[in-house]
Amino acid sequence: MPQGAGQNSAAFDSPTPRLTHPHTDAPRHHSSALLAFGVVSATLLALIALGHDGRRIAQLAVLAAPPVLWLLWPLHSARLRRWRTALVWLWVMGFGLDAVVRAYLLDTYQAAPDSAMVLGAAANTNARESAEYLRMHWRSAVVWSAALAAAGVLAGLFARRGAAAVASAAPRARRPFWARSLLLLILLAACVAYVSKPWRRLHPAVFWTQWSQSLQAQRAAWAGQQETRDAQMAQARQIAPVISREGPSTVVLVITDSINRDNMGLYGYGRPTTPRLQAHKAQEGDRMAVLQNAWSVDASTLPALRNMFHFGQPSNGNAGGPPHLLALARAAGYKVWWISNHDDLAIEQEHARYADVVDMVNRTPGRASASLDGEILDCVQEAFADTSTERKLIVVHLMGAHPHYSLRFPENANPFDDRVDAVENGLVKDGRSALVRHFRHEYDAALLYHDFVVSELLQQTRSTGRPDDYRAWMYLSDHGQEVGHGSDRAGHSPATASGYRIPTVVWRNREALPTGAATQQPFRADWAGWSLMDLLGIRWSGQKAERNVLSEAYQWQAPEIPVAVESFSR
Repeated sequence: MPQGAGQNSAAFDSPTPRLTHPHTDAPRHHSSALLAFGVVSATLLALIALGHDGRRIAQLAVLAAPPVLWLLWPLHSARLRRWRTALVWLWVMGFGLDAVVRAYLLDTYQAAPDSAMVLGAAANTNARESAEYLRMHWRSAVVWSAALAAAGVLAGLFARRGAAAVASAAPRARRPFWARSLLLLILLAACVAYVSKPWRRLHPAVFWTQWSQSLQAQRAAWAGQQETRDAQMAQARQIAPVISREGPSTVVLVITDSINRDNMGLYGYGRPTTPRLQAHKAQEGDRMAVLQNAWSVDASTLPALRNMFHFGQPSNGNAGGPPHLLALARAAGYKVWWISNHDDLAIEQEHARYADVVDMVNRTPGRASASLDGEILDCVQEAFADTSTERKLIVVHLMGAHPHYSLRFPENANPFDDRVDAVENGLVKDGRSALVRHFRHEYDAALLYHDFVVSELLQQTRSTGRPDDYRAWMYLSDHGQEVGHGSDRAGHSPATASGYRIPTVVWRNREALPTGAATQQPFRADWAGWSLMDLLGIRWSGQKAERNVLSEAYQWQAPEIPVAVESFSR
């Protein structure tokens, strides 16, 4: 063979230099990295959207972004690329598992994993019951597991295609300025998200760690709370309260959340936020008392309810402390319902579980809950229709105007949005920001919807039973809300009087109620229990008529609250 031919043959048999040339490989690696990043990001985003909605999708996406962005970074080492593939895949699967569990609970029970229902069920479940549950629901488990597995395979395959560094001779390719700016912006947003506690606690690792701790705390609390309830029931039976009124009796206690009376047309507000309640007042006259100067002594729900149901006296949870109002009602012979649009384990354990019937309509805890208060109306009607007893106490716990205000009324039901009226002009004159004015519009829309729900509850009470049956109804809020009244802010406000200004309305179909000047005297929500016992017609050894606003012996005492109040009489 000629020498030249041998050389040509060797050259033909060896790899073509053009196939490994750094100048031609760089675009191919860059394209592969973009494809890997795009597919993994899309898969992760689709998983997140399964279990979350609204802005939480964006929050979770930002929290999940940093490791996925790593796929765009060139790595020389094959071992490092394998580690990166494994870590990115585990990261995606962590977010995916969180989303699939949430999606399953939402689809099956319309509940969040940290809802009282789910936490309660998990805390009350052993290994045998878990196995029985899986045998019953294995089809759903297979479907959701298959979806997660498919997403895992897709993410794993494309995570392997993350950017690999080309030969050192390759010139360093600079990404466009806009691309570098976008990457930097995403990383900065992720840093802010991890610093922010409300965002950070949404991360699956943080959320499920806290969930596990809540589960253990729930089990521990149950052990103590059940003993407390048993002791309080025994104490109530020992007190031996009696009902002084003959015949059927139905009493409804409506406790709402975060309602400031200054925003109610019933109390003279400049917007028509309570047209239905005002119509009831016009019809009922002196049978409906609107207490003009009602106050809470607490600016948050848990202490407010604790004070309300323990007659405003310190409670140590034992039989030696003040009795629980619901325990007294049951001991006297009332059947008690607790119907709630809240999802709160503490409230459920401290108060609701004293009732004979507990109906927790809402299964999403916290501010993100979008369960409207109207959902409870059918449950209340079922309680009215119950024929197993002649004496009923129905406690209804509403979300009211608990932030976020936009979630407390139906979509597109805000007649005050962008309205220029006397209220808006007053807010502008007081120097309130556009954001606070926007919150005021949403708050007032929430009160308008709230007026519908509360009025329906009053109408149900007025029309239930026979005309001569005794019926009574009491409505009040646990605390108030600051929405640009005393400062340029919106929300719970322990530092301003608006956080304590609440509505209180009483109706009954017979027996006198305060009228005229008597409705102007101040009222304390922590004393509401004394008035409710009057409405129930219960007599017991611990009565204090001077704390019952319905009694002629009522004597006002100003509460100690952590804000300066110019006058409790306005």
